Amino acid sequence: MKTHLSILTLSLISSAALAQGPSTTKPAATPATTGATATIAPVSITEKSTPVELARAALAAQGGDKFKNLKSMMLVGTVDLYAPASTQSIPGKFVMITAGERVRIEIDARPIVSFKQIYDGQRSYSSLPGVEVPPASKFGPPVLAKFDQPGYTVSAVPEDAVLSEKKKLRRFRIVDSEGNTTDFYLDPATGRIMAYVIPYNGLMFSTENTKMKEVDGVLVPFNFTQRLNMQQGAFFAEFKVKEAKLNQPIGDDVFVIQ
Repeated sequence: MKTHLSILTLSLISSAALAQGPSTTKPAATPATTGATATIAPVSITEKSTPVELARAALAAQGGDKFKNLKSMMLVGTVDLYAPASTQSIPGKFVMITAGERVRIEIDARPIVSFKQIYDGQRSYSSLPGVEVPPASKFGPPVLAKFDQPGYTVSAVPEDAVLSEKKKLRRFRIVDSEGNTTDFYLDPATGRIMAYVIPYNGLMFSTENTKMKEVDGVLVPFNFTQRLNMQQGAFFAEFKVKEAKLNQPIGDDVFVIQ
């Protein structure tokens, strides 16, 4: 069980399973933020919006240039891990730090799960040898900031890949030059990313944002659920952010792989 749960919780860095796991926890207290505001205006999209127009709307909803120019993000909070068909969670704490292409994730749910993952921009390290997860900088919201750069392709999500419970959401796909793929699902009223799906090494990683808040002009997920579908069933991790800090100085030693 340790390995499967760790694969799930290492899967993504920011933002948020397209079906939520059971929860026995109480609602989180109001998160502490740095410079929290509520100024991002809704973006108008329609049923006729093209995939590129949807990508532009999603980027604007994330904070536009402020999101694209984000230097660093640190999320600190609690996490509840669920094995397939389990209503009993494994509680823990987490820290997620990103700075450019570099990522560090630590989850402490001892005595059952305790690990860290580091991506220094070129190499990836996991405290669980043999566990390979999607590189955070190549999937999900980080690729949204690059969608109009050379090597990135924006297209519609094929009908056979659309999740049935998300058909009412607007959707588009971004693929990079290496074939890394993320399917985004947007709120039709605001353009916000409500969910995204990542196929990786024959597995399907998915994330759903259930609560978001603007911090320093950037939309940040504060409650999000990650899901990993495997033969054993679906593994879930429910994250609740207690503190979010953006554009803070991050020392290079944070991302050193020893």
